[in-house]
Amino acid sequence: MQPALFTLFLLHTWLRGGQGDLREDLTLLKTELALRLYQGAAAPRNETNVVISPAGVSLALEILQFGAQGNTGRQLAEALGYTVHDQRVKQFLHTVYATLPNSGRGTKMELACTLFVQAGTPLSPCFVEQISQWANSSLEPANLREPNSTSIGVNEWASRQMAGDNPGGLTWERGGGAFPQLALVSTMSFQSTWRQRFSSRDTQLLPFTCAPGLVLQVPMMYQMAEVNYGQFQDPAGHQVGVLELPYLGNTVSLLLVLPRDKDTPLSHVEPHLTASIIHIWTSSLRRARMDVFLPRFRIQNHFNLKSILNSWGVTDLFDPLKANLKGISGQDGFYVSEAIHKAKIEVSEEGSKASTATALLLLKRSRIPFFKADRPFFFFLREPNTGFVFSIGSVSNPLD
Repeated sequence: MQPALFTLFLLHTWLRGGQGDLREDLTLLKTELALRLYQGAAAPRNETNVVISPAGVSLALEILQFGAQGNTGRQLAEALGYTVHDQRVKQFLHTVYATLPNSGRGTKMELACTLFVQAGTPLSPCFVEQISQWANSSLEPANLREPNSTSIGVNEWASRQMAGDNPGGLTWERGGGAFPQLALVSTMSFQSTWRQRFSSRDTQLLPFTCAPGLVLQVPMMYQMAEVNYGQFQDPAGHQVGVLELPYLGNTVSLLLVLPRDKDTPLSHVEPHLTASIIHIWTSSLRRARMDVFLPRFRIQNHFNLKSILNSWGVTDLFDPLKANLKGISGQDGFYVSEAIHKAKIEVSEEGSKASTATALLLLKRSRIPFFKADRPFFFFLREPNTGFVFSIGSVSNPLD
């Protein structure tokens, strides 16, 4: 089933009070949304490192749903596959967001979204109340008629949310002589401790094949651990290894997908990933004691989501003549100028900032299986119980 049809089917089921399990449906839906986002973000980046937060993007679109009406509201619902106006969905999401700050011992999750509104604009009390109660969301006045000053203000806000990291300025241009009315910015950052930590003393420089003919020496972490692991085949016949590494508290895990054949590029596997396939794989993982090799990596990306959302059919939202966001203030004329998203992820030995390469005995022959991420791989940072995908991305070069 095609992704677009899949989301429309789920939306139709919920709105008509279908008998399907809401949690299971949302798990599949959010995984499918994550994959679509990743494909839209990765396509123009030509196999570079990518990370994007589906949870952050969903949060932004949910906020807009509170104010969207008519065709604008329908486009947003079709893009997400659900609507926050459905009381069951609203209650479920509200419960999940309320637990995020306490997602586990040693885990720090920051998911935030701010809607910058032209200063002096009257707002609907109902809309303000809904936003204030929805995850870590807020409204801030801004002078959107001065792009430079607005960019500075948005960058300052985003930097605070991203713990001081600001990968490049966020700017936009005013087109067609029209003044923007709203600017929407979402961020996500995650920091946690592995349930079983990697030791920096076991980290060593090992080869990582970035592309045919390009092999780099990268800091490779190591541990022997009890993990969830499985070997599978995608619809095109490519063999993959799937490894799940849990964080402390077992509420969040990092899922890694690695082509087993070193000659199979990751780009050959990615197009065949679907929510149902990921669900089958994760449900079939088995506990195994393994040698695990994983490179340290840190990725920061920022995206203008406008082109991705346009490709999903969300077009009226950005059109000053068609946008219907009357629920924000009771007035016509609102439209979204830009939708900006920032995400970062850092995977390392807990607490270590640097390590010395050491000679290890772990490269000797071993009877136990091993998972060695020494070539491009795909990852999900997710909460298995709710299906929330906090981050999705791929690592093509750990040193970038």
